[in-house]
Amino acid sequence: MIKTTIKNERLQTHKTECLILFCPEEKKPSGKLAELDAKLKGLIGTSFKNKRFKGKHNQTFLLNVPKPIQADYLLLVGLGKVGEITGDKLRQAAGTAARCAENEKLSTISFYIPTDNSAREIHDGLAKSDDSFSQTVAEGSLLSLYHFEEYKEPEKDKPRRVKQITLLTAEKSQVSSMRSAVARGRKLAEAVYVSRDLISHPSSTATPSYLADKARDTAKTLGMTCKILKPGDMSRLGMGALLGVAKGSQEPPAFIALEHHGGAKNDPPVVIVGKGITFDTGGISLKPPASMDEMKMDMSGGSVAMATLFAAAALKIPTNVVGLIPASENMPSGTAIKPGDILKSMSGKTIEVLNTDAEGRLILADALTYAARYKPKAVIDLATLTGAVIVALGHQAAAILGNNDELANQLQQCGEVTGERLWPLPLWPEHEKAVKSSIADLKNIASPGVGAGTITAAAFLKAFAGEQPWCHIDIAGTSWSGEDKPYTPKGASGFGVRLLIRFLEQEATSNPS
Repeated sequence: MIKTTIKNERLQTHKTECLILFCPEEKKPSGKLAELDAKLKGLIGTSFKNKRFKGKHNQTFLLNVPKPIQADYLLLVGLGKVGEITGDKLRQAAGTAARCAENEKLSTISFYIPTDNSAREIHDGLAKSDDSFSQTVAEGSLLSLYHFEEYKEPEKDKPRRVKQITLLTAEKSQVSSMRSAVARGRKLAEAVYVSRDLISHPSSTATPSYLADKARDTAKTLGMTCKILKPGDMSRLGMGALLGVAKGSQEPPAFIALEHHGGAKNDPPVVIVGKGITFDTGGISLKPPASMDEMKMDMSGGSVAMATLFAAAALKIPTNVVGLIPASENMPSGTAIKPGDILKSMSGKTIEVLNTDAEGRLILADALTYAARYKPKAVIDLATLTGAVIVALGHQAAAILGNNDELANQLQQCGEVTGERLWPLPLWPEHEKAVKSSIADLKNIASPGVGAGTITAAAFLKAFAGEQPWCHIDIAGTSWSGEDKPYTPKGASGFGVRLLIRFLEQEATSNPS
């Protein structure tokens, strides 16, 4: 990962290729920017006066600065209107600025972290997040500079990348707290990188066995417990739904259980379940070929669950957390399950399979049943479960449904802070009735004409969640970005890792061991 450093130096004497300053929307420079403008004989002020730069959110303006400034370039990035600045707007601005500098082929960049009274309005915007300015800047810039190039042939003329990020302060007393904050931001970014990498690998690499090996190796490094259930173990436990999905593939399934023991021994854990379909053809109910290559990302929920457990251990969060990842391919073959087949799940409930492309809910059914053995205080599952969620919410938010409003509200609030938005959908008795089967206990899709595909999928899962507090997050629209966003490059997003870490930290604070 890119190197990060903290320096206590004056703006004018700090040497860097690109010095980045955050600017609220205003009519003329103020605070440190005004002081710097005086040294530059009004160069910055002229850009405001000519309306080339106004400080609008994520607006950038690059200046080639003369002496006495030691930086080669000055990059202004807008935060938007005072009073409307939030932690996520700062995170976006940091990401936008870092990407702008990299596009200009600059390899060393420095963010000035303001501490004077003129910056109070920026700090006030962070109050709701409890994250420091430094952490948010480190997080946003590192997340924006992610690249997945493992399969590219090394080139003589490689694109010039940012190699070092410096956070600059004029206050020596701030250095220690900034160093701690940046270290935390790095760990969060590293966890998101892990999730993005797993999603980005082709399914020929990221098989269920690959996920299991990754979990086992990293757990050993971080001091976590890792248990991998093989097909024989699943059979003994009666995981007929997961094994049914795996029947069509030559790749054996894996059921991954990670445990972070951060709390007291007998404290009930939070269980995070992630769908781990490493490639989804739809099975016998074959998907159309267009964009099927993207179905390597159908294990996004599993990658987020795994990365969240890694981050919880790395950050030493003082609460118990379990991550469950049922991993399998969904392939068509002579041994694959067929529409009309009936599977017996670990819970004992039977499932009529009407569409083999509704496989995610099948493997989650057994995982939710398995979760109950931990006697959890909360169960949260994440899955790229339905295309219907994109119809409902687009790519701007994930849907959240469940049996516990308090849990759903808490998760939604965490998402508002981290910029990973959740939106609640109802889960009514009519939806549960829609997944009842006439020849089995349940059917894996509702009858034609019922609609509400995201909700009926959750209604199916609810039958296996039992009485434990449970929420389902459908990330089908947010796990993969079709365009570059301020701190999410095109491709795998890692959506949900930072949200879940915030939730776990709140749990640790509200229920200290």
